[in-house]
Amino acid sequence: MGGLMSTLTAPNPTEHSDAKVVEGSNGLLLEIDGKIVPNYDATIHPFSEGDVVTGHVVRIDNDEVLVDIGYKSEGVIPVNELSIRKSVDPGDEVSLGEEVDALVLTKEDQDGRLILSKKRARFEKAWRRIEAAAQSGEPVEGFVIEVVKGGLIIDLGVRGFLPASLVDIRRVPNLDEYMGTTIECKVIELNRSRNNVVLSRRAVLEEQRKEDRERILDRLQPGQVVEGVISNIVDFGAFVDLDGIDGLIHISELSWSHVNHPSEILNIGDTVSVKVLDIDRQRQRISLGLKQTQEDPWQRVVDTYNIGDELDGTVTKVVTFGAFVEILDGVEGLVHISELAQHHVENPREIIQPGDPIRVKILEIDSERRRLSLSIKRVEGQVLPVRPIVAPTATEIADVPELGLSEEVFSEEPEAEVAPEPAAEPEAAADAEPEVAAEPEAAADASAETEA
Repeated sequence: MGGLMSTLTAPNPTEHSDAKVVEGSNGLLLEIDGKIVPNYDATIHPFSEGDVVTGHVVRIDNDEVLVDIGYKSEGVIPVNELSIRKSVDPGDEVSLGEEVDALVLTKEDQDGRLILSKKRARFEKAWRRIEAAAQSGEPVEGFVIEVVKGGLIIDLGVRGFLPASLVDIRRVPNLDEYMGTTIECKVIELNRSRNNVVLSRRAVLEEQRKEDRERILDRLQPGQVVEGVISNIVDFGAFVDLDGIDGLIHISELSWSHVNHPSEILNIGDTVSVKVLDIDRQRQRISLGLKQTQEDPWQRVVDTYNIGDELDGTVTKVVTFGAFVEILDGVEGLVHISELAQHHVENPREIIQPGDPIRVKILEIDSERRRLSLSIKRVEGQVLPVRPIVAPTATEIADVPELGLSEEVFSEEPEAEVAPEPAAEPEAAADAEPEVAAEPEAAADASAETEA
């Protein structure tokens, strides 16, 4: 039996000073005492602690994994050296026969075992990849393994931190929805000595969005009608998401009628058809109009009514120089103070108040300037009560549009109005003329009319 063992045991070339390498065997065969024997030492590649070696998984236990790297004994990967994740199952990390890279921690521990680390080998490779990505600006791909206070932990081979504010372009209310997903990020901060990697998914999305914006801008032209979704509402208008780029509907372009706040007619998430009014390609800004996709009520005025027509309306605003009356949805006309009543009116609120139904006569239609001049006193048979004056609200005062009335409209007096007056009339007439001149606001705005 001893003889059999001697024939099965390969001679150690180090014990034979006369051992010679067989020519052409690449060192794998030796000639010793005239015999050709395998040189097993030649199959063992030299390595040192800290080197990364490659081997195959030959055994998986609950607390460790054995790997054959071609050494005199299998290498051992403890469970805590398998992955940067916490509390992993070895069976989930590797499989039998799988080729793995591992970093040599100890060539021989107190029990004579070769100790390896899979996670540290991956860590070294990952650092080289991350450093290259940080330098080039290319994104890296990782797996979300934890949701922590303030952000996400990404497995890149090293633990990368993705702050919550950089997860998306807009705020993400629930980070848990990203758990277990693979995402692309850019490396924005790197510190090898502290093993610190800070990532930004937002940077990747913004870059993609910039490309989308340029593509959409190339496709859009002024005058086009496109569909979008209301993404945000502000005091001065509403933003519309046009499949990757936001355009603005200014509050003045929302409706043909007056709008106090965009939220009166729009909600976030509404799908709307809008007209492209202007495109600033250099600044990547798009101006949109909502009212341009709707019927223009002013055109109805032009097509339907003529000077001298009488129609019903509602008083919308009362100002020092007159009152505005809505005759159609989105169409208002101005009744100048001189057209309110046959007698002299000191304050329009003596005659009318906002919300009063009233019948008016059309004095002038200015199609080019979209202005309408109206009269109350020229409507035959209409009698208005004299009422206590109610002070205007701050909103009503601030809400007076820019006017541009034709003074000629109000300079004519109908023949029916020329009638004998009591002896005191000259004094009253003398008072009436200075009254108009004494109102700077009325005089300045005497030619103002309303916009449709």
